[in-house]
Amino acid sequence: MKPFYNAAGVLALLLGILGLFLPLLPTTPFLLLASWCFARGSERLHRWLLSHPVFGEYLRNFEAGRGIPLKAKVLATVMLWGSLLLAMRRFDDPAIPALLALMGAGVSIYLWRFLPTLRLDPAKR
Repeated sequence: MKPFYNAAGVLALLLGILGLFLPLLPTTPFLLLASWCFARGSERLHRWLLSHPVFGEYLRNFEAGRGIPLKAKVLATVMLWGSLLLAMRRFDDPAIPALLALMGAGVSIYLWRFLPTLRLDPAKR
């Protein structure tokens, strides 16, 4: 089972990295999935991901239940709705924009209602 978790973790990590450059491909969920897979498949890969200079701090804070910084929540919300609104304009059938709006609302509710906001000390802002 560990090789499956490791392969899924690598795939999720690659998709997360692609999400940095592709507007509608989300980075954070794929990184969280990669971390979850590596935690079950390879302690070494999980440790590497948690110590990564770019992604590590966010993943450690999330896994510890501390949440994400307010700045990241605002940026994620703006990027999410900006992407969704651009995508919604491309469809004539109102069902697809409605579905996109419903998904965006679900993500926004989770982000703002259920995901804790990490309080940073003033020196780290």
